[in-house]
Amino acid sequence: MAPAAFAQHGTSQALLDAQLELWHHAFGYIKSMALKSALDLRIADAIHHHGGTATLPQIVSKVVIHPTKIPCLRRLMRVLTVTGVFTVVEHPAVAGEHVYGLTPSSRLLVGSRNQAPFINLSLDSIIMSPFLGLSKWFQREELQDQTLFEMTHGQNPWDLADQNPNFGELFNNAMVSDSSFVMDIVVKECGDVFQGISSLVDVAGGHGGAAQAISREFPHVKCSVLDLPNVVANAPSSTEVKYIAGDMFKGVPPANAVFLKWILHDWSDIECVKILRNCKKAIPPRDAGGKIIILDIVVGAGSSKLKHRETQVLFDLLIMFINGVEREEQGWKKIIFEAGFSDYKIIPVLGVRSIIEVYP
Repeated sequence: MAPAAFAQHGTSQALLDAQLELWHHAFGYIKSMALKSALDLRIADAIHHHGGTATLPQIVSKVVIHPTKIPCLRRLMRVLTVTGVFTVVEHPAVAGEHVYGLTPSSRLLVGSRNQAPFINLSLDSIIMSPFLGLSKWFQREELQDQTLFEMTHGQNPWDLADQNPNFGELFNNAMVSDSSFVMDIVVKECGDVFQGISSLVDVAGGHGGAAQAISREFPHVKCSVLDLPNVVANAPSSTEVKYIAGDMFKGVPPANAVFLKWILHDWSDIECVKILRNCKKAIPPRDAGGKIIILDIVVGAGSSKLKHRETQVLFDLLIMFINGVEREEQGWKKIIFEAGFSDYKIIPVLGVRSIIEVYP
């Protein structure tokens, strides 16, 4: 190949690679919708029913699908296998037939550690639709005091959950699912953070999934949950956890430790400092065992793998739609010290999330 032709070929390939990169980003939503379809059709459940592997006819026997759409289902399965949701191999005895299997990620869509409710919430139209107006929200001056979510739905997600029973159930199921999953890991892998404390209050802890997990694993710790009166009114009664109606912006009940799971990322720095100051008033000095235990994302902490970092910053853009923020360590340090605490320790052992111990 002549030098000029070689140079032209190199330039053309670079252009095609650049186009591929743009297409890969632009079509990313199709991956999400393919996953949503798999959840809606309960494809993982169908494969699980057959022992963890299944042919397409076996999947069809367990899902609700119109017979004319079976060829299309094969194409959906191709996307779900190429993107790593399921595995696929040639059938050893039937020519042209494939056998689909569960991967570690799709195993989280079935069984006791089921993450399907959280993924269902993430891919619901109520959550996704605000991002169609993201550029408009950036540009319009009259929207400066309105969140992206409010611009789309006219109210914040908590009020919408109260008024829309279907969304409320979806939201609550997602939070319970996530608490159950991550707290099972926290109490087993990070149990040291609960050693030496005799009482703990889970601030904005909902129906107490996290507090109940701590109480079961560490029965010596007296656990309570602080949440709004309407939340506490529907809390379970058959539990060792005590439920307290209140408002974290007005005060926090006294305890050796305060637990904040995925709470502070919802709020601005000013609001976080107010919450943290109320938490500080509730706990004893550090030499008496007082501390705050935060479970949240620290952007940049943990693995340096691209998927890890990308997921952290995607969560930050997601939570921005309610004017929340996923903070880097410097952002956490700022609100922690402004609230009057003396020190902190970041423990990046929960995937994209971390535990932050904060000391008075």
